[in-house]
Amino acid sequence: VVELVESGGTSVQSGGSLRISCEGLGLSYDQYCMGWSRVGADKWRVGVATITRDGVANYTDSVKGRFTISRDNAKNMLYLEMNNLRPEDTAMYFCAASAYYDCDPYNFWGQGTQVTVSG
Repeated sequence: VVELVESGGTSVQSGGSLRISCEGLGLSYDQYCMGWSRVGADKWRVGVATITRDGVANYTDSVKGRFTISRDNAKNMLYLEMNNLRPEDTAMYFCAASAYYDCDPYNFWGQGTQVTVSG
């Protein structure tokens, strides 16, 4: 059984930083493209960042220069380092794994971790 477990979400002040994590169980990260998406108050799911099996990262425009996606295949861990957080970054953040090189489509999803930015 494959399981993705996100953690690290919390409430932070605007301008602050936070790192969220995603642990994978039942799969080997080195076989998958990994990504983060988020669902905000408008209920739309938006792709935030992806990282391919060989480490190529891509970001949606609104987070470029502020967020960094990284992976540790040996630990089956995915991270999203978020800096200079804004209230509009408030959302439930989900990690996902894709067997396709460019992360489309995703095969597995986590349950999400809530990030709330105030101020």
